[in-house]
Amino acid sequence: MPYLFTSESVSEGHPDKIADQISDALLDNFLAFDQESKVACETLVTTGQVVLAGEVKSDTYLDVQNIARDVINKIGYTKGEYQFSGDSCGVISLIHEQSQDINQGVDRGSKEEQGAGDQGMMFGYATKETENYMPLALDISHKILQVLAKLRHDGTQISYLRPDAKAQVTIEYSDDNVPQRIDTIVVSTQHDEFDSDEKMLAKIKEDILSILIPEVKKLLPKSIQELFNDDIKYHINPTGKFVIGGPHGDTGLTGRKIIVDTYGGKGAHGGGAFSGKDPSKVDRSAAYAARHVAKNLVAAGVADEILVQVSYAIGVVEPTSIFVDTYGTANVNLSDGEIAEKTSELFDMRPFAIEERLKLRNPIYLETAAYGHMGKQPQKLTKVFESPYNGRVEKEVELFTWEKLDSVDAVKEAFNL
Repeated sequence: MPYLFTSESVSEGHPDKIADQISDALLDNFLAFDQESKVACETLVTTGQVVLAGEVKSDTYLDVQNIARDVINKIGYTKGEYQFSGDSCGVISLIHEQSQDINQGVDRGSKEEQGAGDQGMMFGYATKETENYMPLALDISHKILQVLAKLRHDGTQISYLRPDAKAQVTIEYSDDNVPQRIDTIVVSTQHDEFDSDEKMLAKIKEDILSILIPEVKKLLPKSIQELFNDDIKYHINPTGKFVIGGPHGDTGLTGRKIIVDTYGGKGAHGGGAFSGKDPSKVDRSAAYAARHVAKNLVAAGVADEILVQVSYAIGVVEPTSIFVDTYGTANVNLSDGEIAEKTSELFDMRPFAIEERLKLRNPIYLETAAYGHMGKQPQKLTKVFESPYNGRVEKEVELFTWEKLDSVDAVKEAFNL
């Protein structure tokens, strides 16, 4: 029997995502000026206020207030009527030094023997249903909000948009797990005041259907465009007026959108958030590594859908387990346990090996903090960091290294594909 599956995304102006972006901007600045920084930064945003907290071990000192304000302004919170603006909000820093009890389990005489920064289990997932090996409902949800943000920043086609927004997509699947059609699309976007609520809702719905959705479809391959149909149920600002939003409407916290950040509810999640954490925290680095493993296994043809779990004990170098679930889609004559054993031989999942392989001790994290950490295109660019205490540095970095299909040949050889 056909079934429905739903995923959601949130915009860069959503309160929780503002918090994530500030935390990752702080992390990037610490790493830019001291590559060995150990960072765990949390952010809270609410009406007119930003609170920064967490633990840091670093040889550099930052103007954290200015970094936070810059992130807020770039997102688009620049007006007093939003009750939250980068130029006027208060920024309180409660950041302190990292516990030596934690650090002694991470730093070792040899970097190769670096222990995991925490215990826990992390998951990576990949599926053939999209070109970027991501779940379709989440991929479309992200694209809806990325295009909406582009329209907002441009301001020529839709002039009334404010930064806060959410999207949700429901896909109908066949019995054999193949997407058949889009059943429902939900878009809720913050907006300026209108003269009348009735005119407001009509105008927003018209613009979403005639401007936004066609632009989203252009980003999708033809096979996915065909899933759009005249029977899609659209819920556009279903509660009505959405003028009060952002941190004035809802307090935001770092790490509160972990499903949006990963696979939209597909696969599994170990529970650990990403943003604000340097790569010694396996919550982040091992989740990226598990995605890299899963994506390369699927791209190589080992299975059509794969979930990879890896687990760690704090301060211990080797993972405590590696698990693989192919959901019965394996294309090799091996059990999932045998696939997991081969996988552990192919990919070194020690914390330092992950950092080195994926080039994680670089300032690459702000770009991950909105519209998902997985499924984006790897790219190289030069980032510039300026500090009243440390001067100016330029760093050439590689973003989203865990999305590279650089192990496909090795996987094919190992699995005789």
